[in-house]
Amino acid sequence: MEKEFENEAQDSGKFVASGSRDLVVEPDSSLTEKISEFTVRRLSSYYRILLSLESQDVQTVSSARLAELCGVTSAQVRKDLSYFGNFGTRGLGYQVTDLKTAIVGILGLDRKWMMALFGAGSLGHALFFHDGFRQDGFYFTHIFDIDPRRVGEKWRDIEILSFAAAKEKLAADPVDIGVIAVPEESAQDIADLLIDLGVNGILNFAPRQLTIPKNVRLRNVNLAVALESLSFLLSG
Repeated sequence: MEKEFENEAQDSGKFVASGSRDLVVEPDSSLTEKISEFTVRRLSSYYRILLSLESQDVQTVSSARLAELCGVTSAQVRKDLSYFGNFGTRGLGYQVTDLKTAIVGILGLDRKWMMALFGAGSLGHALFFHDGFRQDGFYFTHIFDIDPRRVGEKWRDIEILSFAAAKEKLAADPVDIGVIAVPEESAQDIADLLIDLGVNGILNFAPRQLTIPKNVRLRNVNLAVALESLSFLLSG
């Protein structure tokens, strides 16, 4: 299945990267439409590995070593990166900082993304206070909840507002991404509101499928499904 998705992008355009330390990455929208989610996930893994290597003052890394650290093959690493340009030098490998910079551009981490959080329960609290989001350029600027006991409370310097205030607040101060961490029966209403406001990115933690238009990018994170998959593997 993974190969089937990836072959669709084989003859697409590429991201262009210079050979110097000032890498320039120019996204091709037709390419981003065709690259499989598996490839994008591996790019995220490469990025985090490169961050770790850079913190250890490692200057270069081979595709074999990068593959070993990521749990894939070196051929897979080279194939994933070849969609976006030519980054390595035969016999020398990849410059760690250069490749990290290129992947930052490919993943869109070279800008700030503003987010609205819907749901200030335990999950919402954990998401809001996860420092890794800010480190990667993702910032919560609004929090909304239906519980009157939470409305008016402040997390850091952001006041939790009622759901009823969301439409007016987000119309005046738009966001790029809406994060849904509410019970499943409320999730579609929140998604509809975000769509009406022109928010094109939704991260959904509610355990239900959402109906959205094609121009909206949706990612579902179902923790129960992940645990059920793990329990299946452990029971085998």
